[in-house]
Amino acid sequence: MSSQSENLTVLCLASYFKGGLFMETCKQLGCHVILVTQQKLEHEPWPRHAIDEMFLMPDLTTQPDITYAVSYLARGRALDVIAALDDYDVETGAALREHMRLPGMGSSQARLFRDKLAMRVHAREHGMPVPEFVQVLNYDRLREFMVRVPPPWVLKPRGEAGSMGIKKVASAEEVWRLLDTLGDRQSFFVLEQFVPGDVYHVDSLVWDGEIIFATSHKYGMPPMSVYQGGGVFVTSTLAYGEEEDAALQAFNRQVVHSMGMVRGATHAEYIRSQESGQFHFLEIAARVGGAGTDKLIEMESGINPWAEWARIEMAHLRGQSYELPPVRREYAGLMVTLARQEQPDTSAYNDAEIVWRMDKARHVGLIVASPQRARVQALIADYAPRLAADFTASAPPLERPPA
Repeated sequence: MSSQSENLTVLCLASYFKGGLFMETCKQLGCHVILVTQQKLEHEPWPRHAIDEMFLMPDLTTQPDITYAVSYLARGRALDVIAALDDYDVETGAALREHMRLPGMGSSQARLFRDKLAMRVHAREHGMPVPEFVQVLNYDRLREFMVRVPPPWVLKPRGEAGSMGIKKVASAEEVWRLLDTLGDRQSFFVLEQFVPGDVYHVDSLVWDGEIIFATSHKYGMPPMSVYQGGGVFVTSTLAYGEEEDAALQAFNRQVVHSMGMVRGATHAEYIRSQESGQFHFLEIAARVGGAGTDKLIEMESGINPWAEWARIEMAHLRGQSYELPPVRREYAGLMVTLARQEQPDTSAYNDAEIVWRMDKARHVGLIVASPQRARVQALIADYAPRLAADFTASAPPLERPPA
């Protein structure tokens, strides 16, 4: 472990444009910051004042290329920590840590935060409710599942992020047709029972194996529905301490502890069965939530998970204790949609509770915040249909992330 006085070197992997505040915080804490990202992201507005060195690759997942490249960098730089800033970098970062014997999550544990089959098997083995599922591997087991569990089902890629590549299927015949198109890629999928219900996410910070901060939110529509059918993505803070929040917080502690998370940020998703009222585990990621979730959390609590994750990593490396900043308990709602316009004008949305606007071409994003949850919910009820009418554009869902 490095001493406090050393200038620590942090290598950040970013397959997408994100994590700027993580790098800025590392720089403020006296670190040498290296960014390794994709060539197509070279001209994104990275916080270049906080990045000491930037290296570009065609992609960050091809092995052994990424291991060769980072090992070459390490010849002249003593790397202290590798930070995976996107879901697609989690397993790459874990493999590099193991190869270079650096601290942090290794490959086996990383699968619990990336592989939708691995995390489901683990959760079920540890007594946590999960929707019924079967690995797409043995055809007899697939047939038994489709007889025993009534449709519809969802066919999910094990290694994609969020709702990428997920298909809802209504019959065994449709499943077999899809598997034919997948060919040798079939075993990289899982078939799961479709559970109608509300979907939630809990975003956490972990220090020394314990959750030190967590906040619960409910989606307006399931992310899969928005991703595949279009519309306005909405998520907002649950009522603090009430039944939904208390149950989710307890469930989330069980999940995070079971998965063996030691330190960092997590984003977990749960569904509450419309039929039984029971919460089920859906998935967990070892990263900060995307699509503006970090700003949502900051506006309701004063805590930005990117900044605190950086502070957690540096405290660990320097052998220091970590102390969470003061947390406030307000309410916030996030609304995001694709826009028909190149540079959409949101000036007609001018309530005082608007605390953040997304600055991204062909996107509209707003966060509203208030000490009163009812006010946030009223603004969401007003704004979401207006955003859909004024801006929303639809695009066909991607099967895989863009190359």
